[in-house]
Amino acid sequence: MSIYLIDTNILSEPIFPILPYGAEAAKWHAIERARLVAMGQTPAFQDGQIAAIAHVNNLILVTNNVSDFANFQALQIENWFAS
Repeated sequence: MSIYLIDTNILSEPIFPILPYGAEAAKWHAIERARLVAMGQTPAFQDGQIAAIAHVNNLILVTNNVSDFANFQALQIENWFAS
């Protein structure tokens, strides 16, 4: 399978930019995680990272798992799978 992915350039050249989890995202994530934990909610760490990257890049987070991200503040979320 990996040979196929390399031969077809799927692994070597992404078709969209991969956004970093940088210092600004880490700071937002830490603040939001602390706020949510203080409220008795502990979101998955990876969900917080995804939310932070979307937030600091002013992006809309498109997901079918809206409930995983609903409690993050100032995060735009859309579910394209909802009917």
